[in-house]
Amino acid sequence: MDSRPAIAVTSGEPAGIGPELCAMLAVRHARAPFDARLVLLGDRDLLEARAERIGLAPRYADYTASTSGPAGAIEVWHRPLAAPATPGHPDPSNAMSVIDALRDACDACASGAFDALVTAPVQKSTILDAGVPFTGHTEYFAARTGTPRVVMMLVGGPGEAPLRVALVTTHLALADVPGAITRAAVCETIAIVASALAQQFRIAAPRIAVCGLNPHAGEGGHLGREEIEVIAPAIAECRAEGIEVEGPLPADTVFVPSHARGFDAIVAMYHDQGLPVLKAASFGRGVNVTLGLPFPRTSVDHGTALDLAADPARAAGADPGSLFEAIDLATALSRSAAR
Repeated sequence: MDSRPAIAVTSGEPAGIGPELCAMLAVRHARAPFDARLVLLGDRDLLEARAERIGLAPRYADYTASTSGPAGAIEVWHRPLAAPATPGHPDPSNAMSVIDALRDACDACASGAFDALVTAPVQKSTILDAGVPFTGHTEYFAARTGTPRVVMMLVGGPGEAPLRVALVTTHLALADVPGAITRAAVCETIAIVASALAQQFRIAAPRIAVCGLNPHAGEGGHLGREEIEVIAPAIAECRAEGIEVEGPLPADTVFVPSHARGFDAIVAMYHDQGLPVLKAASFGRGVNVTLGLPFPRTSVDHGTALDLAADPARAAGADPGSLFEAIDLATALSRSAAR
């Protein structure tokens, strides 16, 4: 019986860099195996063709639910495309193939068939062009599993003291952010982050910092009152529940490395308040984690890189580091959940 965590890996946008990264993952797994059973969801013909295009010959094996594949091989759960994929040029006719792979991977994780899910990037605009409502992986998996609130958190930086940045709001237009910053949203985000740090990341008594929404955390109400009327009361409520949390703090202060090191996670109010800082510090090695789902889910910290995918030479030089880190973190989180 295979005691390794079973991890589903979706190959992402067929025209993007995901298939090449999967080939690099398979080559690395054959040389220095990850401590997990890895199963790719994607079109096997596409995966093999894109590997050959960049000069790689990965070991792929057909996935069967009952039996692990050969040692050192990555298994492929074949999910056929609707149309041939041209690198660098997404085709909306393949949008449902991408969504179907996400659905099947999510459902298999929720049923316990897999222990964790790792996702390569998708092209949201192409999915939307196909007429499919899609905000992002995070929101899709929340809706699919009936989870009322999930939290996007990126992890990156030095292994001994990684920076963890969680978001109250995710893929929203900036004009819509203030209305989405409610006391309940801030409280629930802090609670989910605190629980995940303690239970999944095994951090005793985690310390959390919370950013304000406005410059200088509102400057005492002169630059906005969200800190006074919404964020500070939410923090006080969480403190009353025993969570060690500070704020609201100015974002341009809390991310200073000497200050950030005093916290196990920082909660930002919106996408581009927190993530640029983390990506500047660790791009290519960062990992996106969805907290609050009934199973661990991680992802790369970058997009589909259509420009790289379009050029075989540049595709061959793509950095798979974030995908490798996502596999390692999903494996670790799976083992924590099993304890």
